[in-house]
Amino acid sequence: MNDFDEHPGSNAHEYSVSELAFSLKKTVEDTYGRVRVRGELGRVTIAKSGHMYADIKDDKAVIASIMWKGSVSRLTIQPEEGMEVVVEGKLSTYPGRSQYQLIIDRLEPAGVGALMALLEKRKKQFAAEGLFDDDRKRELPYLPKTIGVVTSPTGAVIRDIIHRISDRFPVRVLVWPVLVQGDKAAEQIAGAITGFNHMEGVPTPDVLIVARGGGSIEDLWCFNEEIVVRAAVNSSIPLISAVGHETDWTLIDYVADQRAPTPTGAAEIAVPVRTELVDTVEDYALRLKRGLTRTVEHKKLGFSSAKLPKLDSVLSAPRQRLDLVINRLMPGLDLNRRSHDSRLREVSARLRPDQLRQDILRRTERLNDMAKNAARSIGRGLERRQEGLVRAGKLLEAYSYQGVLERGFALVTDERGKVVRKGKALKAGQAINLEFSDGKRGAVINGTAGQPPRKAAKKSPKKPDEKQPDLF
Repeated sequence: MNDFDEHPGSNAHEYSVSELAFSLKKTVEDTYGRVRVRGELGRVTIAKSGHMYADIKDDKAVIASIMWKGSVSRLTIQPEEGMEVVVEGKLSTYPGRSQYQLIIDRLEPAGVGALMALLEKRKKQFAAEGLFDDDRKRELPYLPKTIGVVTSPTGAVIRDIIHRISDRFPVRVLVWPVLVQGDKAAEQIAGAITGFNHMEGVPTPDVLIVARGGGSIEDLWCFNEEIVVRAAVNSSIPLISAVGHETDWTLIDYVADQRAPTPTGAAEIAVPVRTELVDTVEDYALRLKRGLTRTVEHKKLGFSSAKLPKLDSVLSAPRQRLDLVINRLMPGLDLNRRSHDSRLREVSARLRPDQLRQDILRRTERLNDMAKNAARSIGRGLERRQEGLVRAGKLLEAYSYQGVLERGFALVTDERGKVVRKGKALKAGQAINLEFSDGKRGAVINGTAGQPPRKAAKKSPKKPDEKQPDLF
């Protein structure tokens, strides 16, 4: 090698194309392992082999992805372009095309919001096609002979439907067993609806019931698939949908001829109650009998009335008598009216307005005098009653013990508030209450009941002050 060569040799390892491609593949797989990716599906393709090819993208990047047939068969929804999803899988490369890709083994909608958005999109599409119009819905047969049921062969739904039909009105029930959840459910349900419409060798059902129990939106999603909706629309047999609970609405409910809130409700819609039918027939028979009886009675009455004399001939004599009475009555009424008119004029002539006016004035003055006299009488009565009240008040004051207290006496009561009238009733050390004119005071007895008080030494009487008058 020339030391002055402008492109000297390198110590870097030399790879073949395959070695480098598989080295990159191993590096990517070892570095990332299992990944979870959220994005929007784009360019979804199901190959004849059953594998699914799709792009996972957002607004800045795109990752090619593949889902093998075994994983596709486990899907509960039908992947569509534009659906927001969360996928799990392993990141790898495809050496044959020098590109990396995501091998998906699990795919689910990105929350209920994604499914609801897709559901709303499909609903608008089908509504625009007129599939939800009421004018395309058909009346259900009143009394079907055969009922076809599309549902799972196991579980409570089919048992409830058959039991309810047997209780109400036993008819022939044909069950087409299908899956009601999972990626294959939609295809089986659509096939069952179509199959019932093209049955040979057995009686074709008069009405179909498509039923399933309650569940989440993911569980019921197969009834929102286009293939199921189209099959229900194209059915020549009237169809009742009974999917989930009353609050669960799927697209098949909108295109069905009638929706039932529950599978049991679908059975009740499909057939009437036999006992009620019997009662109705008996009621109609009774009405018919009564109608025939009335008709016969009416005919008999008509035949009988034909033998009776005509009404005009019966009433002719009374009518003549009535005319004679009227002819005599009218002149009498006119004479009576003229007599009263004459008397009224005589009475009116005797009436004099001046005398009436003077009489009214006299009566008015008399009323005024009577009012004044009544007022004076009432006033004197009130004064007498007021004086009586004053006297009664003074008498009440005189009898009140408060006046006695004002004169220097005291009211003695024991601990219970009972009035003490005699000193013998009190014991030494007993507490008493003394009520004076200005309040109450407590006291304790310090002497023995019944002991006379100690006599005080006599003092020479003091000559009363000449200026001080005797109390008595």
